Amino acid sequence: MTQRASRRGSADSRCSSCSAPLITQWVGNTLALKVSTDGTPLTVAEQAAARTPNRLIWCLKTSDRTPPRLTWIHTPHPADCPHPHVTEHQCPPAEPTTLF
Repeated sequence: MTQRASRRGSADSRCSSCSAPLITQWVGNTLALKVSTDGTPLTVAEQAAARTPNRLIWCLKTSDRTPPRLTWIHTPHPADCPHPHVTEHQCPPAEPTTLF
């Protein structure tokens, strides 16, 4: 028996490495992709700094009638979008635990 992947975002999960709050969700119709984003919304300047070819920015669409869902921001995306924008999670560099 197979279970269907939930499209509902999970805002209560935490990164197993750095304990940062995450939003984790399955995205896509035919080829589903499990996306884990930071739980903190980004400003426009932070989005520009975080955007790289290998790090995507996601729009967290919310509604009173549906659960929050992540959609990939690509062109064209409205500049005045009312929803929060988040980026894929990357753990901060770990500080060395030994001196040598």
